[in-house]
Amino acid sequence: MAIREVVLLGDPMLRRKAKKVKKFNQELRQLADDMLETMRNSYGIGLAGPQIGILERIFVAEVPDDVDDPNKGKHFVIVNPRIIKRSKEMEEGQEGCLSIPSHGGMVNRPKEIEMMAMNVYGKKIRMKKVGNLLARIFQHEYDHLNGVLFIDHIDDLQDVNKFWKIVEEDEEENNEQMTMNELQ
Repeated sequence: MAIREVVLLGDPMLRRKAKKVKKFNQELRQLADDMLETMRNSYGIGLAGPQIGILERIFVAEVPDDVDDPNKGKHFVIVNPRIIKRSKEMEEGQEGCLSIPSHGGMVNRPKEIEMMAMNVYGKKIRMKKVGNLLARIFQHEYDHLNGVLFIDHIDDLQDVNKFWKIVEEDEEENNEQMTMNELQ
């Protein structure tokens, strides 16, 4: 496994549409392993091919079981995905992106999706009623495959900065509380 370099905002690669994966071989499985390692090394919960300069329709995701250890959880490798159904019910949630470090914002997305895809061996998979955080991650990564970034879903880009100001204030408050507890 190898850690790949993450492509950052401004690189035209992030705005290009990825091509369908046609070869299901050891090279693809190695790419998937590299993507998982890169995602974990960057403390992410999702990573798409274009984010590491690979214009193929593949993404990885991992939903942590343990907040203290983000590498403990169920991981997914999704190849040639198609979202075939989106719920009408929408949900706003916080999003960030490894390609846009230190920025994030509130994004409104369908609460639940249904997806057709393949695994790294070329076997078709159908994922029904994907909801909650996993639905958000899948939609975010699926967008990357189509050259769309989460900031494209934000009406007021000032909201991106407001989001991180709140996060930083929360972190400062938590650090102050930890320091007070240590003094006692």
